Amino acid sequence: MDNKFVVTNCRFHTKDDNTLLIQGWFEKNDIGETKVLVCFDKKKVNFRLEEIRITGVPVVTPDNFVISKRYCIWIRMPKGWSNAKSMQILNFNDGVGKKVFEISVVKLLKQQKKMSKFIEDGELTGDGYSVSGWCVSGADKKIQVFDEQGNEQKITVEHVKREDVIALFPENSEDEILGFKAVHVGSVPKKVRVHLETAGKTDDFEVTLRPSVMDKGMKKMSKYTDKIVSYYTQFGVKKTFRRVWEKVTRPDRVSYRVWYSDHKATQEKLAEQREAVFDYMPKISIVVPLYKTPEKYLDEMVKSVQNQSYSNWELCLSDGSGENSSLTGKLKQYEKSDSRIKVVYGTHSMHISENTNEALKTATGDFIAFGDHDDILEPNAFYECVNAMNEDRTIDVLYTDEDKVSMNGKKHFMPHFKSDFNLDMLCSVNYICHLFMVRRDIFERVGMLNPEFDGAQDYDFVLRSVEIAKNIKHVPQILYSWRSHKNSTAENPESKRYAFEAGMRAVQAHYDRIGLKAKVSETSWNGIYRTRILLQSQPLVSIIIPNMDHTDDLDKCIQAIEQRATYKNVEYIIIENNSTKKETFDYYEKLQQENKKAKVVFWEGKEFNYSAINNYGVSHASGEYFLLLNNDTEIISKHCIEELLGYCMRPEVGAVGARLFYADDTIQHAGVLLGLGGIAGHPFVGYKKSDPGYFGRIVMSQDCTAVTAACMMVKKSVFEEVSGLNEELAVAFNDVDFCLRIRSAGYLIVYNPYATLHHYESKSRGYEDTDEKVKRFHSEMLKFSTTWAKELADGDPYYNPNLSLSRTDYMLKNK
Repeated sequence: MDNKFVVTNCRFHTKDDNTLLIQGWFEKNDIGETKVLVCFDKKKVNFRLEEIRITGVPVVTPDNFVISKRYCIWIRMPKGWSNAKSMQILNFNDGVGKKVFEISVVKLLKQQKKMSKFIEDGELTGDGYSVSGWCVSGADKKIQVFDEQGNEQKITVEHVKREDVIALFPENSEDEILGFKAVHVGSVPKKVRVHLETAGKTDDFEVTLRPSVMDKGMKKMSKYTDKIVSYYTQFGVKKTFRRVWEKVTRPDRVSYRVWYSDHKATQEKLAEQREAVFDYMPKISIVVPLYKTPEKYLDEMVKSVQNQSYSNWELCLSDGSGENSSLTGKLKQYEKSDSRIKVVYGTHSMHISENTNEALKTATGDFIAFGDHDDILEPNAFYECVNAMNEDRTIDVLYTDEDKVSMNGKKHFMPHFKSDFNLDMLCSVNYICHLFMVRRDIFERVGMLNPEFDGAQDYDFVLRSVEIAKNIKHVPQILYSWRSHKNSTAENPESKRYAFEAGMRAVQAHYDRIGLKAKVSETSWNGIYRTRILLQSQPLVSIIIPNMDHTDDLDKCIQAIEQRATYKNVEYIIIENNSTKKETFDYYEKLQQENKKAKVVFWEGKEFNYSAINNYGVSHASGEYFLLLNNDTEIISKHCIEELLGYCMRPEVGAVGARLFYADDTIQHAGVLLGLGGIAGHPFVGYKKSDPGYFGRIVMSQDCTAVTAACMMVKKSVFEEVSGLNEELAVAFNDVDFCLRIRSAGYLIVYNPYATLHHYESKSRGYEDTDEKVKRFHSEMLKFSTTWAKELADGDPYYNPNLSLSRTDYMLKNK
């Protein structure tokens, strides 16, 4: 294989317009015997080659090259260079030269005048839009946004630290790398122009906020070069542990409006579905309570049911508007025109539970579905659900994805692409919501809606249903649209404050029924609840901490627990891992003398093996629960151990992870997604501490596929059942492999955001910075992907297949 130099960036020095920088890497991860030549029109020029080690875990390129070194070619532009036609870079391997890069002088001259910046696509918010990006700035900097008519938009600029960009500008200090997010509240123009001004240079960038399909295609072509540069800008710079690339560059954001249009069932497809005959043709009873429903919305709702491509359904309506209801005439028309429509005419005003129960009394279907009086169904909704029932006849409960629709029914937005069944998430928020169906025998056992929970009566019903259901199916398609208006819970949460309080009581009632001692409370995020599991005993927790020198970090880690943690029944197992400093061993002796809960054990292996080190430490532990903890962590929440232990003591839970922050209080870990970045990765990296993430995923307890072992609590019995960590995975993905084996044994992995720590990263060992270590990393990556090939192919059950695996922000997947 030729040791090709792959160019990832070509730009001018930010402070010297006469110096050009070429950045890239070699396919063999090292220049070795390869020679590099830089020419202008075949005339050789001098340059300086600089090698830069990538700290942390090596990155894996899209072509599966494992890279731990970057190279910078610094070129002092020769006299008269602007008269040449192009600049070329050539590789020489075994005396044979090949051109690996070429750029025209015309392009270089244009680049020389430009500032270093990148503007990402705009994002629509609930009340306006935002535009994010970065630039290399001097002391003076200006950011302005203009609409298509040239009117300046009022913006609020938030400054964001861009770790992903800093490494690509070695000539600049961190303070000179300006990450920003410009937020505008108000109407959204189709396009805006972002104007940047700094260090005597100006640049403008057009951002499409409401693209047509043609706009999007043209924009993608025009931005191709910038996208490639941006791809490598993100490539592996963020320090991440035990994962392939945590964050590739941001590909084009996918407009949900375009996505919805592309994915909705076509008329041809609907015609095929209407002719389809299933082996199992269950009757679907959809029950809808009405209360002074505007006739337009009522008509749209009814038509959305009548237009279903699956015809074995009945619509059970109950009008709880009270005497002299204005809906009576319209409802009688529906009954007369379609025998599948049933109506209960209430004689008095009814609250929602009573009203829905009246409709339920008329339902005769094999499955019961629930709808709201002004919402609409996709025409293939029942078909897709029945199709799933035919694939698996044991389904007890079924739910789909959903979105919101504007008052006029024309604009679909805010899609909720949900997790497969996730009990701990359900106890944090009613993520199931619509469309929800339950098998009749489950419904008959669960009973009617409970008026005590009016406002969250559906939440209570869902919880009671899943308590006895054995097979809960998620159909990952947008099949239900929730009409959003000023009084809806989504758009004006305070309008239904009582509903949030009822939701809290519904979750508490669930715990009471199943016998789990827990306390539910509301959070600052409406509709998201916090569960504190009340400890019924105080078992010994063995805190397992590997260490190699870095006694300052180790001491900070231990002292934080000693001084802040309220849970005291712990022991510390410090695993000495090839330290060389005398002061380290002096510290060990002092620690054990002063803290009787601390024990230092000496691992004799010479090569770093995270799995073997932790397994060795566990063999010296006496606790019923093990807390695997990096020495470069520091607890934040005083109840951190109780938060982990409460969930871990549940019999169905195998391991529990925490929310980890970088030193700057941005997210480092909020669970692990299988398949993200190719193998496994952390979502929401770099998000602010105050950001709830996609539909609150950062701030809610939930089941997940894996959590990082930088802070992971696991039952001793489960650790032994799965034979501990896999020592064949010394560095890469051993914690993900461990969690997958725990899940294969039938246990849950839980992420609890209320156990919080800082994680300063990679101080218990050195970096993966030698050729041998890089080869080992590559070997372990291949072993992991072979062992878990089926799971990788199937996808993470807690991550929706419509979402991107190349981004960490739950963005829609590109086609």
